[in-house]
Amino acid sequence: MADAFGRAIRDHHRGERTEPLAQGDGEETRAHPIESFYFDEFDPESDAGSWLASRLRGPLVDLGAGAGRHALRFQERFETVAVETSSALVETMRDRGVEDAVEGDMFALRDAFGRDRFESVLAIGTQVGLTGSMRGLSAFLGDLAFVTTPDATAVIDCYDPDHPGAADLLGYRDDPTPGLAGRVVWFAYEGERDPTLRFRLFSPDRLREATIGTGWSVEAVDREGTGDGPHYRAALEKR
Repeated sequence: MADAFGRAIRDHHRGERTEPLAQGDGEETRAHPIESFYFDEFDPESDAGSWLASRLRGPLVDLGAGAGRHALRFQERFETVAVETSSALVETMRDRGVEDAVEGDMFALRDAFGRDRFESVLAIGTQVGLTGSMRGLSAFLGDLAFVTTPDATAVIDCYDPDHPGAADLLGYRDDPTPGLAGRVVWFAYEGERDPTLRFRLFSPDRLREATIGTGWSVEAVDREGTGDGPHYRAALEKR
């Protein structure tokens, strides 16, 4: 299976990357910023980091953990399991010192973990948008509820389609439904191109709607720690 994305990040870590990781939509392409997105050190004591860190406790599952940027710091505080679908990224995390990096599908959590396994969930990187629909988002949140304790917390992120800057995102697709939009992107490296990713963008209000019946509620939404654009983080807690 193609893994241009994971290989490019692994090669970057090893100092062996031969060309940029290309991100595109149709014929439009740009270089994906690997260093800043995956290797800048996460500081849980910073203003932006403390908002996130204060809402998590262990055992923690880090979904779509990338190169282990967050897992490396949180494992210093409590048990942290870092999950990635890419074997190259799992290898990278282990090389960097992530103690429990596993290959797995964040959308098949019930198959991988038992009930009440974790106290907190971290899903940073807008991968939650790959649920594809409001129904898919609710189903994913239901799976999170299954693998977490009754008093669990979670932090996820997304792009807000109601923000005026959302339309400038590479691959943005408008939607007539308020609070919803789409995004279509692909990644390529060294002549290999990954399957096209199709994201759904949810506004915070749509996220709140999706939590109904899942056991979760939206406790807080942070925009200051993510810059001036459409990106936001949402803290969830069990009802």
